[in-house]
Amino acid sequence: MISLETIQKLLEPLFPGLMGVRLVEVTPERVVGELAVRPDLCTAGHILHGGAYMAFADTLGAVGTVVNMPQGKRTTTTDSSTKFIGGAKVGTTVIGECTALHRGRTTMVWQTVIRTADGKLCAVVTQTQLVLDA
Repeated sequence: MISLETIQKLLEPLFPGLMGVRLVEVTPERVVGELAVRPDLCTAGHILHGGAYMAFADTLGAVGTVVNMPQGKRTTTTDSSTKFIGGAKVGTTVIGECTALHRGRTTMVWQTVIRTADGKLCAVVTQTQLVLDA
């Protein structure tokens, strides 16, 4: 399995790196990450922008798929559904816990629960990843 450190290095020059996504745990069944809520990721109300929640969750689900794929494959998101529940204020950190609902040969389904560091539920994202030949 590809290491957390290797995946983090792969993310750094890409959009997740620009956002500041930091991986905390990566296993075939679960991916945990953190995201600092910075002003440039927020709405005018100084809370994390909905698109930032979605991109954060999408990254975690993609990472989960990558660690489960055989060599010579790639992945893309085909479906994503987000339920926004609460806001995260600038200066705080959100934690995303992404768990596998289905890990098949051609599709994988992941659900990410995003909470503030003090446990307040912010969003729930369910996504489907398609596994393709590279």
